[in-house]
Amino acid sequence: MKDKSQITNYKSQICHIVGSVARTLLALTFLFSGFVKAVDPLGTVYKIEDYLHAFGGFMTQLVPLAGAAAVCLIAFEFVLGVCLLCNVRTRWTSWITLAFYLVMTPLTLWIALTNPVSDCGCFGDALVLTNWQTFWKNVVLLCLAIVLLGCRQALPFKFTGRRELIITLLALFAVDALMNFSYTHLPLLDFRPYKVGNNIPELMAIPEDAEADQYEVKLIYERDGKQQEFTLENYPKGDSEWKFVDQQSVLVKKGYEAPVHDFEILTMDYDDITYAILESEKPVTLVIMYDLKKTDRMQAMNAVRMFAYQEDVYFLTGSGEYAIYAFGKEMGLNREKIEQLFCTMDPVTLKTIVRANPGVVVIQNGTIIAKHNMRQL
Repeated sequence: MKDKSQITNYKSQICHIVGSVARTLLALTFLFSGFVKAVDPLGTVYKIEDYLHAFGGFMTQLVPLAGAAAVCLIAFEFVLGVCLLCNVRTRWTSWITLAFYLVMTPLTLWIALTNPVSDCGCFGDALVLTNWQTFWKNVVLLCLAIVLLGCRQALPFKFTGRRELIITLLALFAVDALMNFSYTHLPLLDFRPYKVGNNIPELMAIPEDAEADQYEVKLIYERDGKQQEFTLENYPKGDSEWKFVDQQSVLVKKGYEAPVHDFEILTMDYDDITYAILESEKPVTLVIMYDLKKTDRMQAMNAVRMFAYQEDVYFLTGSGEYAIYAFGKEMGLNREKIEQLFCTMDPVTLKTIVRANPGVVVIQNGTIIAKHNMRQL
């Protein structure tokens, strides 16, 4: 009996250690994921919108709910991370964690196979993973969740009753305050290449020894009504029996991509003024409104009043010409002033530059010297 009791105690100790390690790793993952999303809540909204547009069909109708979904996801991850770390109701949180990864793991497998978006966004811009890296990450975390569930009986509660509720509410309040500050101002931490102090031309430069994209060329020929694929090495050169049908280039390996690669500013007359702005020795103010339909009208009017009649100011948007003229007229600007002020740029780039609509960025000699949410001004 004594030996059996010792074996039971030994197993319990092992289960306690293994369960504690699994619990801690899962907690840190949820905390990190929730925190980096909370400091950039708009980034999470944009990523959810990308997913919904990529899925297509009925899912595109859910785009207006992306903001609410982002807030719920961020709060869920952060609060669950705190509860796991503090060992609050581990028996409940272990089941919730397992359920979460039972959903996310097959979902990320499907995303890895179909590749609807380039990266999952699970850690925001702080740590960018490919879709396959995300899937294998979830496989590991799913295994940890199973271990945690199996060892949950060996993890006694550290807190009970009212203290558990206080910890949960404090975690919820903290993540809500962080999201609110980052939304009304700017992200507390900027993980993107357009942070203050960065020089845009330097980030656009491609090293001489940079690896180029590698493509595989497929040549399709037809003979006797049947088509067949060939490569550049084995295609039927000079064989009149084969008729050329099509040529396809498939990306085999992605080469070097500069951190800033879509920074191009065009006037209403389609003149490229990118380097005129980047090489200006005077500070240039860029008022960014990536989508005029979604721009806060009160803040836009404040931006017009504050900047429209200053020198070296450009209003950048990803909206079309008709939307620009309609918006300018709404803001009380005449046609000449609209054409003088407004320029176009890729909307995804604009959303990456500043997490505000409208937002203000000041550039001098190609270096970003200031960024503001219009609400701050």
